[in-house]
Amino acid sequence: MESSAVQTYSSTNAAQVEAACALHGLTQDEFRVLHRESVAAKELAYCPYSKFQVGAALLTRLGKYIAGANMENASYPVGTCAERVALARAHMDGHRDFKAIAVVTNSTLPASPCGMCRQFMREFCDLSFPVLMFDANGDFAVMKLGEVGA
Repeated sequence: MESSAVQTYSSTNAAQVEAACALHGLTQDEFRVLHRESVAAKELAYCPYSKFQVGAALLTRLGKYIAGANMENASYPVGTCAERVALARAHMDGHRDFKAIAVVTNSTLPASPCGMCRQFMREFCDLSFPVLMFDANGDFAVMKLGEVGA
């Protein structure tokens, strides 16, 4: 995960949520469920070394939500990020068409997916794929996959 200097918004501000959803083709219900599911996934993270919990929730075009959490290993490169766990689970369940992903951390700033996760997402999603990034307080940033890390 990398810190991002993008504009953040409050998930409790209805106007900001509505504008973000409209811009990225999501309903407000989808936004709320993505946030809720990613927070729940974060609580299942296995991160005994960094203590940095990350949860992700992927929304398929069929309306299914698939969660993932980071899974660390004593050998850091062997660990797997939450975004890749969610995408791998989705793929294994036969899903190939995705609408959005939400990522939440226990940080006070929204964190963007790392380069490996962006490349992994790119295998399955186009550059306009929405990436919602939430901090521990529910504040969020949202960008298209092609904008993240640019």
